[in-house]
Amino acid sequence: MNILTLLIFTPILFGLLILLLPSSMRASFKYITLFATLLQLCFSIYIYLHFQTGASFAGISNEGQYQFVQKLPWISLDLGTVGKMQIEYFVGIDGISVTLLVMTSLVMVIAAIASWEITSNLKGFFALFLLLDMAVVGVFCALDFFLFYTFYELMLLPLYFLIGMWGGARREYAAIKFFLYTLFGSVFMLLVMVGLYLSVKDPVTGNHTFNIIHMMNPANYIEGSVFSVLSHATILGMPARTVGFVVLFIAFAIKVPVVPLHTWLPDAHVEAPTPVSIILAGVLLKIGGYGIIRICMGIFPEVALSGAFWLGLLGVISILYGAFNALAQRDLKRMIAYSSVSHMGFVLLGLASNTAEGISGAVLQMVSHGFLSTMLFFLVGVVYNRVHDRDIYNFRGLGTLMPRYTVYVMVAFFASLGLPGFSAFVAEAFTLAGAFKSHSVNGLLPYWMAVCGSVGILLSAAYFLWTLQRMFFGTVSLKGGDIWKVALKDLNMRETVTLLPLALIALALGIMPSLVLGKVNDSVLALVAFTQNVLR
Repeated sequence: MNILTLLIFTPILFGLLILLLPSSMRASFKYITLFATLLQLCFSIYIYLHFQTGASFAGISNEGQYQFVQKLPWISLDLGTVGKMQIEYFVGIDGISVTLLVMTSLVMVIAAIASWEITSNLKGFFALFLLLDMAVVGVFCALDFFLFYTFYELMLLPLYFLIGMWGGARREYAAIKFFLYTLFGSVFMLLVMVGLYLSVKDPVTGNHTFNIIHMMNPANYIEGSVFSVLSHATILGMPARTVGFVVLFIAFAIKVPVVPLHTWLPDAHVEAPTPVSIILAGVLLKIGGYGIIRICMGIFPEVALSGAFWLGLLGVISILYGAFNALAQRDLKRMIAYSSVSHMGFVLLGLASNTAEGISGAVLQMVSHGFLSTMLFFLVGVVYNRVHDRDIYNFRGLGTLMPRYTVYVMVAFFASLGLPGFSAFVAEAFTLAGAFKSHSVNGLLPYWMAVCGSVGILLSAAYFLWTLQRMFFGTVSLKGGDIWKVALKDLNMRETVTLLPLALIALALGIMPSLVLGKVNDSVLALVAFTQNVLR
C-alpha cells in the first residue's frame, strides 16, 4: 500500500477502534489517539527523509514533479457518447506538501497530548479528533480536485462539534460562525470546480477530469470552454478566469485568514478548548495558504500575477491590522489569535511577490508559525487549566511562581516576534526580501509594502514584550490571591515533554532553515518559472 494512503487513513482506523470499544475503556482512548498520531508522525518523517530533491522538473503541470504518487479509479460513470466521468483517488506530494505534512503530523501529536485535559464524552471527542486528522492530511496530499474538496469539506464537521460541544461559554456562537464562514467560501468553490471539470480534458483518455495537474496546463482546456485561456469567456460581465480565481481565493482567504475575512478566528480560538485551538492555528490556517499556492496560483497563474498588487495589499493590511488588534487585547488567547492574523499576512505578501525568496519565505513562515502558534496556545492552556482565567491584567510576577513556564513563554514570544536565531526571523526576512526584490524583478509590488511589513515586525515585538512585562515581571500580584498562588504550579513532566521539542524545532529551523528550504526549493523554482512563462 502507498505510504501516503497509510498516512491519510491511519487516524480513521484508530478512530473506528475507539468507537467500537466500550465506554468502560474510556481511559485508554487518549493513549490510542496518541499512538495513532505518533504512528502518523513516523510515516511523515519517513516520507520526508526519502523525498528526493535536486531533480530536473518539467514544471508544476507535469506529474514528474510529484512523488509517492498513487492513482486509482474512484468514481466512474459512463455518460454515453459524451464519454466518462473521471474521478480518481490521486495523491502525491511535492516539496511544499512534504514540509507541511511533517509539521501537521507533529502538531497533531501535540494536540493529542493537550487533549488529555478533556474529561467529558471522551469517545466522541477522540473519534472526531482523528476524523479531523485524516481530513487535514488528506488535503495536503490530494491532487484530484474532487478528492481535495472532499477532504476540505470533511474538516468542517469535526471542527464544528469540537468547538460547539467542548468549547467555552459562547461555544455555539463561535462554532456556527466558523461553520458559516467556511461553508460560504467552499460552496462557491464547488461551482468553480465543476466549471473547471467541464473545461478540462485528460489528454490520454479524452474524458473530462478533476485532475489538478491537468488543470494547470492550458493545452488541456477545451476550446471555447468557460475557463479556457483562449476563449475569453465572461461571467456576470467579468472575465471567467478572474471570477474563478477570486472565488477560490476568497474560500482560502477565509481559512488563512485574510482581513476582512478573519472575524471568525478570534471567537473560535477563545471558545475552543486548547487542543482545538492548537489545530486551528497550527494546521487549519496553513490549508488556506497551501490552497492559494496549489489551486489559485497553479490553475490561474495569469490572474494571480495581474492581481499581485491587491494580494500584497491584503497581506500588508492583515499584518498591520492583526498587530494593532493584538496590542489592544486583554485576553491572552485573543491576543495570540490576532497575532496569527498578522503573521499569516506575511504568507500572502511573500506569495504576491512571485519571487523565489518570497514564496520560500511564505512556506517557511507557514511551517514556523505552525510550531510557534502550537507552542503559544499550549502555554495559554497551561495557565487556564490551573485558574480558569486568561486576562493579562489579572496576573503579575508569574516569573517568580513559575520559572520554568516563564522560560518557555519567553522562548515562544521571542521566536514569534522574529528574534534572529529562531525560525520566524528567517521566514519573515525571506518574505520581506522577496517583496522588496519584486519591484525591480517583475514590477508586481512597490517598495512601501516591504516597509509596512517591517513595521508589522516592530509591532509584534511591542505586544509580545508588553505582555511579558505585565504578566511575568515585578512583584507577585494575582486576582485570585493566595488561592491562585497555590494553584499556579510550575510545569509538570507531561507539559515539559510537550513544550521542549517545539522550542528546539523553533531554534533548529532558525539555525538550519535548509531543513525546510532545501525540500521546497525545487517546487518553488518550478512555480516561479511556471508563472514567469505566463508573463512572456
